[in-house]
Amino acid sequence: MKAPSYLDDDQIERLANLLDQRAVPFKGFNLEALDGFLSALAVSPDTVPMAEWQPPVWGTPPRWADEAEREQVEALLQGHHNMASQRVRYGDDDLPDHLAPLLWLPEDPEAEQAEAEGEDELDVGRDWAFGFFRGVELREAAWDQWLDDNEWMDEIFALFDRLASGEVLGEDPAAPPTPITYRERLEIIAGLPGMLADLHHHRIEALTPREPLKRADTPDRNAPCPCGSGKKYKKCCGA
Repeated sequence: MKAPSYLDDDQIERLANLLDQRAVPFKGFNLEALDGFLSALAVSPDTVPMAEWQPPVWGTPPRWADEAEREQVEALLQGHHNMASQRVRYGDDDLPDHLAPLLWLPEDPEAEQAEAEGEDELDVGRDWAFGFFRGVELREAAWDQWLDDNEWMDEIFALFDRLASGEVLGEDPAAPPTPITYRERLEIIAGLPGMLADLHHHRIEALTPREPLKRADTPDRNAPCPCGSGKKYKKCCGA
């Protein structure tokens, strides 16, 4: 079965149900966590083959009824992977609707927020960020090198960490962290396409081979100077 370039609504629902039944009970991913996981792979310093990234999706590898079922499931997963890989090519303003991140969001945010006051905050984006960091773990050393070399990436990872932990660490490590608000979560989620696009652009630049600059041939020191002065090179431009 050929993997689609992106998942339509029916395929998304099929994959979500499949994960809820065959992955979540075995410490695997739900759909939102899978979306974050595949987003990390789409901007990873190194390409991660499907044979390596598929096992964490399930937690405990499931047994399929037959080869046809396995191929159908893998086509859905690869379609989601293709979707995440296309998404990172767009920013916040030009992302097509069919490539939007697959996160759970309440239908009526204001009403949901009012109901949540005084109780646990709505943790929108938590599973997505969890999945993203699981994807980072597959190439942790390479990501650490990127983070060491690029301070701007720390800001992105700090925002993702806020989604995952629900907390903001202050400058004083001894001070208790501050919980992030529901509205702050929504602001981070709204900026996901732009942040992923920035990471994607860096990945393209980092993986693009660069030809070494060729130095112009330097004349012999006792040869006539190429500027036409009539002097020896060592007495003119080479002085």
